[in-house]
Amino acid sequence: MPSYVKAGDPEQADLYVIKIFFMTTDQKSKIVLVTGGSRGIGKSIALNAAKRGIGVILTYNGNPEKGIAVADEINAAGGKAVALKWDAADVSSFDSFADQVRQVLKREWNRTHFDYLVNNAGIAQRMLIKDTTEAIFDELVNVNFKSVFFLTQKLLPLMTDGGHIINVSSGLARFAFPGVAVYGAVKAGIEALTRYFAKEYADRRIRVNTVAPGAIDTEFGGGKGDEAHRQQIASMIALGRLGDADDIGLFIASLLSEDSRFVNAQRIEVGGGIFI
Repeated sequence: MPSYVKAGDPEQADLYVIKIFFMTTDQKSKIVLVTGGSRGIGKSIALNAAKRGIGVILTYNGNPEKGIAVADEINAAGGKAVALKWDAADVSSFDSFADQVRQVLKREWNRTHFDYLVNNAGIAQRMLIKDTTEAIFDELVNVNFKSVFFLTQKLLPLMTDGGHIINVSSGLARFAFPGVAVYGAVKAGIEALTRYFAKEYADRRIRVNTVAPGAIDTEFGGGKGDEAHRQQIASMIALGRLGDADDIGLFIASLLSEDSRFVNAQRIEVGGGIFI
């Protein structure tokens, strides 16, 4: 019991329990859909949302074992989660995916709508402009931008009014390194798209925000290199270290709550103060 609740004061103790009850039941009534939830940042988002009592639908593509393992971990801990296959590159499959989501909501939660969408899935680029082919360009745009636009479009009819969409961007939309031109530009596009979704769905009170991770130490894009390169990156960050998946997952899970109810159409960089 917190120190501000005096020992032997049943009235204050009861008030504290009531407050905790309402916070817990409020979160437990919510459902989030996290794309790319089988590893890295997406996995952390799913796990940390579940720890807050939020039901989780997570997607995987190339590695079903990892996606199912994340859902199993949540269910074993007393939460509720379902893993679904979703191919971000195949827009023609998005209608059938939305139908799957509708069926899962009914079967697992007896619901027709979910509350939060986190567009996290993506692919990375390590190629100079002069070496970038049209095929590579198209793949990066299709997976990192086109899929976000059309998946969100297809799922919005299944979202509750007053819900929240979080688009995961990148610090590379603000600062530049050689070899990630298309990726950084596409993420800048996601940040602009966020504001347009917030504008057009304001009548439904759906908030839409962008979270832009900085240098995060995951396997995404082949990782952050050897120890010397990692130390070089860390020296550019005010907090003196690379971020980890939980630095992002914890923040996004907290941003989903009503504590951020008046935050809308914003870009929030979570990078420890990189390049300030």
